[in-house]
This record gives sequence, C-alpha cells and structure tokens, in this order.
Amino acid sequence: QVQLVESGGGLVQAGGSLRLSCAASGSIFSRNTMGWYRQAPGKQRELVASITNSGYTNYADSVKGRFTISRDNAKNMVFLEMTSLKPEDTAVYYCNAPIKIPVFGYWGQGTQVTVSS
Repeated sequence: QVQLVESGGGLVQAGGSLRLSCAASGSIFSRNTMGWYRQAPGKQRELVASITNSGYTNYADSVKGRFTISRDNAKNMVFLEMTSLKPEDTAVYYCNAPIKIPVFGYWGQGTQVTVSS
C-alpha cells in the first residue's frame, strides 16, 4: 500500500509558527530520504527540506534557519517545524521520498498553509 497523509496546516499570521506532520507507508518511508515540498498557486512544486534516514538535513535557502525537518523512523513519520512564517510561505505542503516519486508517481492530498500579513 502506498500512502502519504499530511496534516497540521492552517491559517497563521506572519511571524507565527506551525508544525506539519506526515504519516507515510513503509513502501515510501523505509530507509529513504524524505522531503517536504510546497506548491504555491501558479508556481511549480519545490523541495524545501529533506532528511536522510540517518538524520542529515538539507534546506532550501528560502527557509534555512526558519524551518526544521525531523523524522520518527519507528512510526514512519516526518515533521516540519516552521517558525517566523512569511506570507510567501503560503502554499500547499506535501511530503514524499524523492527517490520514490518516479516509481509510484504518488502524492498525498497535502496540507494548506496560509500566512497572512
């Protein structure tokens, strides 16, 4: 079974914080690097943060220092802690394993993050 379920989005004022969660099936999560992507209206989906199975992280310049990605390998979950949110962070946020995207071609429903100015 292939499954990704994102949650935790919402409406927040600029400067606020949110914590996103993603529950993934083992077929996607197990031992794979996981990433958080976002897609704003009229824009392409972009990778904003990634974490390897061993915990090495990488961030897009636009979120570096504000977002923190983490994972719980026992529960097949990945998280994104977002602080100092800006209106330009408004987007639908998705999680996925980059290496599995061409294999399954699957995306979850995403979670909407809206940051008001």
